[in-house]
Order: sequence, then C-alpha cells, then structure tokens
Amino acid sequence: MTASGWIQLLLLLLGLVAITKPMGIFLLRILDPEREGRTFLDPVLGPVERLIYKVLRVRPDRGQTWWQYALSLLIFSAFTMLVTYLLLRFQDQLPGQALFNPAGLPAVPEHLAFNTAASFVTNTNWQSYGGEATMTYFSQMVALVMQHFFSFAVGVAVAAAIVRAIATAGGKTIGNFWRDIVRLILYLELPICILFAGFLIAQGVPQNFRPYTHANALDQSTAASATQPVVQGIAQGPVASMIAIKMQGTNGGGYMNSNAAHPFENPTPLSNYFQIMIFLSVPTGLTYYLGRMVKNQKHGWAVWMTMFIIFVGSALFCWHFEAAGNPRVADLGVASGGAGNSMEGKEVRFGVFNSAFFANATTDTGCGAVISMHDSFTPLGGFIPLLNIELGEVIFGGTGAGLYGMLIFVFVAIFLAGLMIGRTPEYLGKKIDGTDVKLASLAVLVMAFGVLIPTAAAGINAFGNDWGTAGLNNAGPHGLSEILYCFSEGTGNNGSAFAGLTMNPVTNTVLAFVILVGRYFPLIAVLALAGRLVKKKVAPIGPGSFPVSGGTFVFLLGSTVLIVGALTFIPVLALGPILEHFLMHSTRMLF
Repeated sequence: MTASGWIQLLLLLLGLVAITKPMGIFLLRILDPEREGRTFLDPVLGPVERLIYKVLRVRPDRGQTWWQYALSLLIFSAFTMLVTYLLLRFQDQLPGQALFNPAGLPAVPEHLAFNTAASFVTNTNWQSYGGEATMTYFSQMVALVMQHFFSFAVGVAVAAAIVRAIATAGGKTIGNFWRDIVRLILYLELPICILFAGFLIAQGVPQNFRPYTHANALDQSTAASATQPVVQGIAQGPVASMIAIKMQGTNGGGYMNSNAAHPFENPTPLSNYFQIMIFLSVPTGLTYYLGRMVKNQKHGWAVWMTMFIIFVGSALFCWHFEAAGNPRVADLGVASGGAGNSMEGKEVRFGVFNSAFFANATTDTGCGAVISMHDSFTPLGGFIPLLNIELGEVIFGGTGAGLYGMLIFVFVAIFLAGLMIGRTPEYLGKKIDGTDVKLASLAVLVMAFGVLIPTAAAGINAFGNDWGTAGLNNAGPHGLSEILYCFSEGTGNNGSAFAGLTMNPVTNTVLAFVILVGRYFPLIAVLALAGRLVKKKVAPIGPGSFPVSGGTFVFLLGSTVLIVGALTFIPVLALGPILEHFLMHSTRMLF
C-alpha cells in the first residue's frame, strides 16, 4: 500500500464527494421539474420531448398508479428485449454489411442471443462472448447501446417513483413512467454521453467504421513459416460512443472482450479516473435527490454516509490483500514479496491500487466493467467484489437500483428498531406495517434464492451433462467461487465475472432466467411498496420517533446491510474464498 495509492484514493474520494450535490440537483430538475424548476436544456430539448410524447401517444401530465407504472415498465422492457434478440439473431442479414459488418461475423446463436438480450435489458450486461469477435458494428452501436440507454433510465425511474411515494402523503400516483424515461434519456444521458465520448476520443478511444486492421503479431513462435506469419486482427469501430453510456449508466458491457482493460476502451490514467467518476455520479447523486425530495437533507446525507463508509472499508480491505500478494508465489522464488506477487490478471498500466479500487467500485455499483480479472485476485481480494454484489449492490449501487435497494434496507432497519424499542415502526412520519415489511423482505430474499439455488444446482450438475462444472478453470474452493460469482453477478445485475468459468448453452440459458428474476422481482416489489407508501398520511414527528439521520441511524443501517448479507452468504463464502485464503497460508501445499 504505497503513498501513490493513498494519493489516488484521496483524489477519487474527493471527486465522489464533489459530484454528489450537483448531480442530485440536476436529477431533481429532470425528474421533478415542478418542484425544483427546469434544466437549462429545456428550451432546446423541450420541442423534441413533446414530439416524442406525441409519437408515443402518451400524456406526460397524467400520473400512474404503481401497477400502471409497473405494467408500462414490463411492456417496454419486454419489447426492447425482443428487438435486441432479433437484431443479434439476424445481424449477418441486415443491410449495410460492408460498412457495419466488415469482419463478416455470423449470427449470434440462440442461447447466446437470449442470454445477451436478457443481460442488457436488465442493466446486467454480463457478456458470455468476446465483443469484437461476436458482435457486428451495428449490433454494438444499436442493439446493445440502445439497451445501455434504456436500462439506465428504467432503474433511475423506479428509484424516483419510490422517492416520490415517500415524499407524497395521501396520493394515488407515483409519476409517469414514459415521462421519466424520456426526460432521463434526453436531458441526462444524451448530453453527458456526447461530452464524455468526445473526451474519450481525445484520449485515444476509436470512433469509426473502419475494417479491422491486420498486422503481423509480435509473437511469431507459432508461425507456419517465414512466409506465413501469425497475423493479428485489431478491432476498431464505434467504440467511444458505447463506452460513454456503458460507464454513465453503470452498464459495464464492453466493446472489447477484455473490457476496460483494453487500451481502446480505457487508454490513459485520466480516462480511468473519469470512467470511475462517471459511473459513480448518478448513484451518489440520487442520495441528495432523496434528501431534497423528502425535505430532510440530513436523511439523504445519512444514507450517503452509510454507503460511503462501507465503500471505503471494502476498498481498503481489497487493496490490502492485493498489495500483500500471494505467499505461494514468493515461496517459488519467482517474485520478491509484496505487490509483485499478485500482478497476474492486473492492469499493469495502472497498478495494483487502481486494479483493486476499480474492482471494488464496479461491484459496489452495478457497473460490472473491469480493468483486471477478479479470478486472479487473492482469495480475500476476490472475496470483496463477491460480497459487494451479494449485499445487494446497495453501496451506491447501480443507477437507481442502488438507492431503491438501500431504501429496502432502511425499511428493514426501521422495523428492527421498532421491535427493539417496542414502538410501531415509522419512516419520515409514515407508519410501516406488516405488508410493507413483507414486500421489503421479498426484495431482499430474491438475492438469496437467485444466488444459492442455481449455485447448488450447478455444483451438483442438477440437469446432467456436467453443465455446471465442465467449464470451471479451477477445482476446489476457487472453482466454487467461480460458480458462486457467476450467479451472484447475474442475480445482482452486475455483469462482471471471475473470468474463470467457460459458459455453455445450459449455463447461458439458466443464467438468463436468473438475471431476469434478479431484476424484475425486486423491482415489482419496490413499486408495490411505493404504491402503499404514497397513500399513507404523514403523522407529526415527535420525540418518540426513530431518527433517520445521525450516527445511530448510520450505524443501524450499515449493520443491517452487513448482517443480512453475512447471515445469508457467509456459509457458502466460508467454503469458497475464506477456505482458499487459509489454504494459501497453510504450511502444507495441497495438490
């Protein structure tokens, strides 16, 4: 853990603090302009917005009940998922093959197209393929980028819906889904992505339609002869436009197989810094949005502080173990201790700190982009990305999903506090009853069922043919971690990978269903909870009310997040990364 790493950590945390309030205010003016006033972009984009409503035949001023909001969301998601699937299945038959498919790539297989469509519509962006070797330029910039925009907007819209429900007393509606996604795409996603794509191009990220460049590879050891050298195909294409929304929307699905470790996606330390900042910007800003909407800014900052403390703690934990290295490597005499022992799979351009911090940040949020292979981390270094996802990705979390996931834990924490002091639980003056707690618990339990049941099924090859274990890169505890990580990131809609598990048609199909369940079951529970909250009257907050700001609340909320995650997943984590850590440090080498 070097001085350079500490300086970089400080700069990253200062950037996180600095963007929280400005982004929160901007989100207020996009999502609820009647309360805070419109954005500076409204005079320019207003006519476009109104034209879109006219084409869609929707009334943006007409509020929707929770089930109308949910139905609109499900119809929209199902339709866009179908479009994505069809575009991938017929990518080799679409017009403009010379321009949009210069490599002559074939259609995406059925199981992979289904997995990819499910992954991208849910903001998971798990990639069971190499982007430059599987997807045409058209598929990348239309089928996948379209979902980058849409899945981002859906998550933020749901977060806004439950915040409105909390802030409204005795109402019936929680907003208008179509208005929310149109305004988010027009006023937030497009302007920022255009600016960020320009920045990336200036840093060296390609944005073109050139055919792949073919060059003689540096390593010619496998060449057939001097006149038949090994030729490397260097992919290009519309990369910058995809990376901009990939990062802003905490999507994570990369243009290249090696994701943000590829120099065409992430060429410089400056691009690396701003990519981290941009995928943290909306999740951190939503906490300020919460505080302003409920007219209790201290509460918004208390939620933010809970996220921040766990965020910093997990980053330091991961960095510590990656900097310490692997003693087994030192025993072999091929490295001289410290970080030199754990550079396998790391981003050598940016070093151990950035590799560890990026891994932590991308799994604290729902981003899933990677600059290093988590499969190569030390056991407890890899334990942190895994645990971050299994906590529900509420440590800032995905765009929107992080906030509404943390609000679920707020309800659980307040319920527990009410039990301890013998009072009816209430949140910001609204009484919390048994049905509210059941809905919150359902959203929490989806993570447990979605992770543990498929992991067990894969571990015993429940459907036969060794589908669950045939693709493992490792046996023993690390092999279990690979399976566990696969279904954790799927249920948690993260999309990152240990990169040690080779997928097959069965795992692709099972994981696709896990991804869909992990997205829409909690989302519907959250909207149903919003439908109940919006109807509740607000009682005056008195001396007996549980405070939702201050150190006590931060401690209770943070403890609830950690305890629920620990009680649910520690048994299987003990058989995976924790056991592997003790084996690594044991005095006896096991073969």
